Amino acid sequence: MNLLTSFQPIIDEHSRLLILGSMPGVESLRLQQYYANPRNQFWKILYTLFNSEPNPDYEERVSFVKSKKIAVWDVIGSCYREGSLDSNIREEKVNNFSALFKTYPDLKTILFNGGKAYETYKKWIGFGTIPNLTFHKLTSSSPANTKRYEEKLREWSAHFKIPDY
Repeated sequence: MNLLTSFQPIIDEHSRLLILGSMPGVESLRLQQYYANPRNQFWKILYTLFNSEPNPDYEERVSFVKSKKIAVWDVIGSCYREGSLDSNIREEKVNNFSALFKTYPDLKTILFNGGKAYETYKKWIGFGTIPNLTFHKLTSSSPANTKRYEEKLREWSAHFKIPDY
C-alpha cells in the first residue's frame, strides 16, 4: 500500500466558507483534481446552489468556488488506503489547520463533506480551537453515499443561505 497525500487547498484571502473532505479518491489523485470522479456530486451540488451549470474545465471550477468565497481542502494530509473508500483509510495524518487559520483568519464556516472528514477533524483538531468558527457536518457528495441527489442538495442548500456564510 502506497502513502497517499492530499492536495493544497483551493483558497484565497476572500474565502469565508471552507468545505472539508476526508481524502481524495483514486480518480481525484490520478488527475490531481478535487472531486474528479464523475459520479461524485460535489461540483453538481455547488453549481446548482448558485443556479449555474457545472463547467467541465477544472481550472474554471477552481475559479468558480473562489468567486463564491468558498475554499476546498481535506482534513487528512496523508494516509494509506486501498481504493477510494473512507473506511479503508489507515494511519491518517491531518493537514496543518493552525497554519491555515492563521493565514486565512476571515474563514467563518466549515462544512464537512461527510462523516469521515467530520470525525477525523473532531478527533485530531477539535471544535474549540478557533473561536468564531461554525461547523456543520453534511451528507457526503460521494457516490458511496446512497442518499438521493435531491436530498443531498436540500441539505447542502441550508448552509448557503447565510449572508456571506
